[in-house]
Amino acid sequence: TLYFQTFQHYFKQINLRMLSLRHRLVTHTGRFLSTAETVGNVTMVTLNNPARRNALSLEMLNSLIANLEEHAGSARVVVLRAAGPVFSSGHDLKELAASSTETRGAVFSRCNDLMLLVNTYPVPVLASVDGLATAAGCQLVAAAQMAICSDRSKFATPGVNIGLFCSTPGVQLGRAVNRKLAMDMLLTGEPISAQ
Repeated sequence: TLYFQTFQHYFKQINLRMLSLRHRLVTHTGRFLSTAETVGNVTMVTLNNPARRNALSLEMLNSLIANLEEHAGSARVVVLRAAGPVFSSGHDLKELAASSTETRGAVFSRCNDLMLLVNTYPVPVLASVDGLATAAGCQLVAAAQMAICSDRSKFATPGVNIGLFCSTPGVQLGRAVNRKLAMDMLLTGEPISAQ
């Protein structure tokens, strides 16, 4: 039985590594969509696709989940941050418009998986924001236990401006800020500052 449990443990570790390698997809510029770096007990997971405004495409979602799962047992705190001037512009609308119903469902399912993972992560997850976070990107910041923001950071749920109410980001937003501010953001699409 001990041999079987040891085998299961190593098999799980190998699968996690394979999953991690499979989901650290590379953009056309040769950069990882998200990276993870551990310094001491702090793991920094970086959204690393500034050319696409760190959009939460299916590949980006898979990459973030893989990086978070890989470091779940080793970190004492995780910091989510982004390369470039935009933390995340939310879902990749070009990807959604050009994809099948099944792919769109997979995107929203994986986004839900990411938000649940951040909410139930075994250690605190902090969002370090230095720029704009909109729609599902704003949802990701709201899902974190704490947000540390620069003065130039702004947050918005602009879906209403194109006829799409940001209902899913609204759930996390309603938990992170007071109800009236959340409704103002959701109904007007206007950005708010970090203050």
